[in-house]
Amino acid sequence: SLPLLQAARKRNSLNLLELSEAELEEQFVRGDGPGGQATNKTSNCVVLKHIPSGIVVKCHQTRSMEKNRKIAREILQEKVDLFYRGEDSDVFKEKKASEKQKQEKKRRAKENLERKKLLKEMQQLDKE
Repeated sequence: SLPLLQAARKRNSLNLLELSEAELEEQFVRGDGPGGQATNKTSNCVVLKHIPSGIVVKCHQTRSMEKNRKIAREILQEKVDLFYRGEDSDVFKEKKASEKQKQEKKRRAKENLERKKLLKEMQQLDKE
């Protein structure tokens, strides 16, 4: 179910479970990764934990602590919704739909490649 949790943070207009601030535990830590002094000296990375489910989200997408707090809450809300509702979750349904579209696009590309190969072969035979 780990890939499904990564499906979170895709859309805003989903019917998600509401989170109460009492269920959340928030910490601010130093971020990691590239960025040098801007990253190493500021604690603008947000670690948000949903206590009832134990789901933890770490967000360091921007340099702004407030934006990271907002983004972390959105991600956590989608992951908690996915955790409790499972396959009935809008996040899950949307992930499945996007996977289907991706597979269809891949299939069409493969068919086009096959057609091009056949066309090339026929042109080679015509030249001979």
